[in-house]
Amino acid sequence: MRKDALHNRERLLEAARQLFADRGLEVPLEEIARRAEVSIGTLYNRFPSRDDLVEAVFADRVAAVRELAERSLAADDAWEGFVAFLTGVCELQSVDLGYNDLAVRSVGADTREGDALMRRIVARAQEAGMLRPDVTLEDMAFVIWGVAGTVRATFRTVPGAWRRHLALTLDGLRAGAAHPLPVPPMTTAQTEKALGGCDQGASAQGTRGRQRGG
Repeated sequence: MRKDALHNRERLLEAARQLFADRGLEVPLEEIARRAEVSIGTLYNRFPSRDDLVEAVFADRVAAVRELAERSLAADDAWEGFVAFLTGVCELQSVDLGYNDLAVRSVGADTREGDALMRRIVARAQEAGMLRPDVTLEDMAFVIWGVAGTVRATFRTVPGAWRRHLALTLDGLRAGAAHPLPVPPMTTAQTEKALGGCDQGASAQGTRGRQRGG
């Protein structure tokens, strides 16, 4: 890559990183190009789709979550490892609305490496008798989504509110607090469909906020 092309790519990544963090993943690409002081054509030359740009911007966050998962699995106490992983992911979400949006899209979407690691974290805490045995990976997807909703709602007003939300959720996940659940867990297909609807709803809400001047 030529020096000027590399420079433009870095400018675009930095502009996208700042705008995504402040407003979420639905920031217009034209605005990112303006912030980077390049043309929209240059943006598309470097990143043919929004997904390509998102993948490049958040590659470091994806790597950080993988490292969190590996540290969780290496922890002596399976419950503490489970809590540390969830807390670490939520901390990443809490300071970056773009990653907060991405977390909702990613969790529970398939069974690739990230889901495989999460299954191991859940299974390990269950085998230790600390995590209630009826929790599934699909349930965990909605734990992340629930915290994501709190992060988005309180991002500018009460930035730490998600910690209370997560603490209440973790108490409900403990084996000692378990009571029979009223309905069975969702299937993977149902979870993917539901999370897709949640993501679209969040995008629509963001659009309405911008139309109102929010």
